[in-house]
Amino acid sequence: MLKKFAHYYKPFKALFIGDMICALLISLCDLYYPMITREMINNYIPNGLVNKLVIAGVIMLVLYIIKVLLNYFVEYYGHIVGVGIQSNMRKEIFSHMQKLPFSFFDNNKTGALMSRVVNDLMEISELAHHGPEDLFLSLIMLIGSFIMLSTINIKLTIIIFAFLPFLIIFTGRKRIKMSDAFKKSREEISKVNANLENSLSGIRVAKSFVNYDYEMQKFEENDQNFVNARKRSYKAMAEFHSGNNFIIDFMNVVVIVAGGIFLSKEQIVFGDLVAYLLYVNMFMGPIRRLIFFVEQYQDGISGYKRFLEIMDEKPEKDCVNPISPEKITGDIEFKNVSFSYEEGREVLHNINVRVPHGKTVAFVGSSGGGKTTICHLLPRFYDISEGEITLDGININDISLEALRKNIGIVQQDVFLFTGSVFENIAYGKTGATKEEVVNAAKLAKIHEFIETLPDKYDTYIGERGIKLSGGQKQRIAIARVFLKNPPVLILDEATSALDNTTEMYIQQSLAELSKGRTTIVIAHRLSTIKDADNIIVLGKEGILEEGTHKQLLANKGVYAQMSAGAPE
Repeated sequence: MLKKFAHYYKPFKALFIGDMICALLISLCDLYYPMITREMINNYIPNGLVNKLVIAGVIMLVLYIIKVLLNYFVEYYGHIVGVGIQSNMRKEIFSHMQKLPFSFFDNNKTGALMSRVVNDLMEISELAHHGPEDLFLSLIMLIGSFIMLSTINIKLTIIIFAFLPFLIIFTGRKRIKMSDAFKKSREEISKVNANLENSLSGIRVAKSFVNYDYEMQKFEENDQNFVNARKRSYKAMAEFHSGNNFIIDFMNVVVIVAGGIFLSKEQIVFGDLVAYLLYVNMFMGPIRRLIFFVEQYQDGISGYKRFLEIMDEKPEKDCVNPISPEKITGDIEFKNVSFSYEEGREVLHNINVRVPHGKTVAFVGSSGGGKTTICHLLPRFYDISEGEITLDGININDISLEALRKNIGIVQQDVFLFTGSVFENIAYGKTGATKEEVVNAAKLAKIHEFIETLPDKYDTYIGERGIKLSGGQKQRIAIARVFLKNPPVLILDEATSALDNTTEMYIQQSLAELSKGRTTIVIAHRLSTIKDADNIIVLGKEGILEEGTHKQLLANKGVYAQMSAGAPE
């Protein structure tokens, strides 16, 4: 896992090496300071060597000035490395998410995924910067301090280092407890984010049902779970820090007592004891830094594990040598197609349907019959369990996903508009579309005249998910988006069922214009919208119950005729 993490440093190799060199020089400056202090106390001051004392003071000042510059480089450019790694990882995980199948998003909450992309990567960024630096500085200072301490008094040094095993054993045990606590804490904050995102997205529904208390109850419950998890992590962290600090403080007491005894027995001179105390404090610094590193490592590595969980999810895949047809006419056929979202719960069974080029086929039936599922299978949002779907005689599994989806346009009941302007939402149908192309698509969708009445026309901001627009206006913008895409295959998934009769009539005109010359699959709730379809297929839980034209199905006096009897005209 660490090997995987290390490759993220590659683009910032020069800055990272510079950061480590500066950290090394800072350590050397710190190691030199007690030695020059020792010389000043033992030699320059007692012997009245004022000139050498002043020179030593100047040297120390110069070292501190150099340290300022080195610390600036480490603090600034070290963080630049961390932010750069965070940015690259964020791009990588976002790119990977774009390639994941619908089933992944069916099983994961948006807020939880956002938490991984934002919060987790922030902790990883801190680890990427401080982790190697703290580890490197600590090792240099520990080794350097040990060497210097040994040159001053080997007996005292052995006594001090005898306490290290206790510190290591204690740290190792508490580290495991901290790891589990921080992992649980991250899981709970992702649930808080997921609940918050869900509640804010549905704020209008909550207000309409006056469910303030219920929403607060849900939020407080998730928030309390997070607080409890965080308490456990802080408890583990408190045990870790307090225990380590006690051992370190105890070592300081040992140095003072043992050093005093050695001084009284003239086994060490006063200047050496002062230098020794300075080195011991330096020695304690790396230990504290290592303790902080362990805490930061737990935070960062738990975030990185969650990052890898998403990166290990299998993306949608093309076949080995996918086909990218130059032109698709739109001849569609479902051959013995069966599909299950979950094992043992079949939604479609042995479906056989042909939609000839340029024709319109409508699917109707009760909820749960698999109408919308058929719309999801054609663009391969889900892969079928059995059978075969062909487009112009080619198995859709052999066509590249990009080529397949570029040739299919979808207009759904629940229109999704991105936060931004009218122009940006229509232009989403064709990357790099010109203003003229967007305007022409809007005219075909019969929305241009309305757009011209807006304050900033095509540059008007429409709010999150197009909240400033009516259902019919959003629907026509979605239709304009598909006009701009200009695909040979069109899927209309209950595109007018949520609209009033007057608005539906206008939208239906736009959809009729959009369907001209295209192979069209219509999923309909209102039977009045599919009377002119070339073929109507009635789906039930048993599969295809009936098919034929509107007149044929009425004449059969079967399921469709019963549905028509109670349907609004």
